[in-house]
Amino acid sequence: MAVSASHYLCWRNIVLLIFLLFLADDKKGVSALSKRYHLGRYWHGFLGEPSKIPSLQSEREVPDLWFEQPLDHFSDTNKAVWKQRYFVNDEHYRNDSTAPIFLMIGGEAEASKKWMREGAWIHYAEHFGALCFQLEHRFYGKSHPTSDLSTENLQYLTSKQALADLGAFVLAMKEQYNLASSQKWIAFGGSYPGSLAAWAREKYPDLIHGSISTSGPLLAKLDFTEYFEVVKASLASYKPECVDVVGKGFAQVEILLKHMIGQRNLDEKFKTCTPIKDSIENNLDISNFFENIASDFAGVVQYNKDNSPHAKITIDDVCDVMLNTTIGPPVTRLAAVNSMILQESNEKCLDYKYDKMIKEMQNVSWSSEAANGARQWTWQTCNEFGFYQTSEKPTDIFGDRFKLDFFIKQCMDVYGDNMNSDYLNSVISSTNAYYGGLKPTTTNVLYVHGSIDPWHALGLIKPINKNTPTIYIEGTAHCANMYEPIKTDPPQLVEARHKILKYLAQLLEGYSATKM
Repeated sequence: MAVSASHYLCWRNIVLLIFLLFLADDKKGVSALSKRYHLGRYWHGFLGEPSKIPSLQSEREVPDLWFEQPLDHFSDTNKAVWKQRYFVNDEHYRNDSTAPIFLMIGGEAEASKKWMREGAWIHYAEHFGALCFQLEHRFYGKSHPTSDLSTENLQYLTSKQALADLGAFVLAMKEQYNLASSQKWIAFGGSYPGSLAAWAREKYPDLIHGSISTSGPLLAKLDFTEYFEVVKASLASYKPECVDVVGKGFAQVEILLKHMIGQRNLDEKFKTCTPIKDSIENNLDISNFFENIASDFAGVVQYNKDNSPHAKITIDDVCDVMLNTTIGPPVTRLAAVNSMILQESNEKCLDYKYDKMIKEMQNVSWSSEAANGARQWTWQTCNEFGFYQTSEKPTDIFGDRFKLDFFIKQCMDVYGDNMNSDYLNSVISSTNAYYGGLKPTTTNVLYVHGSIDPWHALGLIKPINKNTPTIYIEGTAHCANMYEPIKTDPPQLVEARHKILKYLAQLLEGYSATKM
C-alpha cells in the first residue's frame, strides 16, 4: 500500500518524539555559572602552579619585588615608566663568578610564587647552585603598566615588549645583585612563555645564554585546526571507541536542537543558565554552546595527568564515562562529562550566551573578571598569534558550529571592527616573519613537547638542524616536564628531565649544545 507524504511526515515526527523522550531519562546533575576554559587556556593561566600536591616548601614566604620598566621600549619620545613585579630565590645560590642565573618567564596569568620553591627548575637550580628569578609578564597579575585595559593601552601588550622587558630586567639585576659577566643566564618557560624563552635567546643572545622552551607554540596560525585533531587523537590513544561515541553525542545534540522538547532536554542535561529555546535563532549563542562542550574535552586532554592543579580529570575518566552505556545514550554521557567539569570548576550552570561573554571581555577595569588574563590573552591572539581552535566540518566529532569566523567576530566585537580577517592575517604573517615560525635560527635552545598536548602541533618536535635539539615525550601533556616530580611520573617523563639536566650541564660547562 502506498504511503502519502502527510502520513510519512506524521510517522517521522512520532519516531523523532520517541527518540527525544528516550533521551530525556537523564539523572539530575550539578549546576554551574560560566566556563573557565577559553581559547585553549584556563582563565587562570596555562601553567598554573607547580604541583597539585600541597607542600610546606611552597608555603614559605616569597616577597613581592618591583623593578622599573619603560612603558614602550621602542619609542624615543614616550618616557612613561611603570613597576614590574618579580621574585627571587637565593636559597641554592653558590654565589661565585661561575654560578648560573635561572630566569622563569611569566606568562598569561598572575605569576605564582610557588614556582620559586617548587618545580623541576628548582631541582636544577639546586644541582647547579643557581640564583633564581621569576619575572611577571606585563599586563598580567599585579604588573599593571597602565591605568586600565583599554584597547588603546593594550597596544603596549606585545611579545616584543615582553622580550624587551626581559632584556632590561637582566641588565638591571646584573647591576643590582653584582653579578659577573661570566655568569650565564638560562631562561625557562612553558606554553607561551616557552615561546618567549626561545625568542629571548634569539633576540637577546648577549644576555640569555640558553633556554629550555617547553610546550611553546612557535608558529602563529589563524586557523588552528590541528588543535582538535590532536584532542581527537589523544582520546583515541586511550580507546578509539571513545572518539566514535563523542562524535555520536555531538550529532545527537544537533538532533535535539531541532525540536522544543529536545531543547528543553538539553537544558536539563547540560545545566544551561538560560533556556536554549531563547537562543535557537542566535547562531553565536549556539556556536558558543558547542565550543564550551568541546572545550570540556580539550581542557582535559591539554593537562592530562600532569602534576598540575588543572589536571584533576583525565582522558581515562572522560572516556570511561563516554563508554558507559548504563548512563544512557551518547548525548547523556556527553552531558555527564560536562557535569564533571562544571562540578570540578564549582560552577552552577553552563553559561553559553555570546553577548554576555563579549560584555565581560569588554570590561577594561583591572578589577574585572576578564582582567584575570582573558581580555589580555585574547588581545594577544587577535593582535599577534591567532591560535583559534576551530571545528569546521559536519563530519568532525565536535561538529561544524565553531568555525574561524566565530573567533574573528570575537576580536572585532571586543576590540574594534578593524580586527577583521585581513588584519589578523597581516599581523600573524608579521609574527612569523619576525620570529621565524617553525624554522628558528636559534642556538642553545632545547625544545620540549608532549605527544598528548595539542600545542605540540605548532611547536618544534624534531630537530631541523644540529642547532635545534628537541625532546618529544610520548604520552605526556602540556608542560609536563616543568611540574614538581612525583613518584607516579612515567619513565619517559623521568628520562626527559634527565636529558634536560644533561643539556643544562652542557650549556653551563661550555660544551656545544649540539652534543645532546
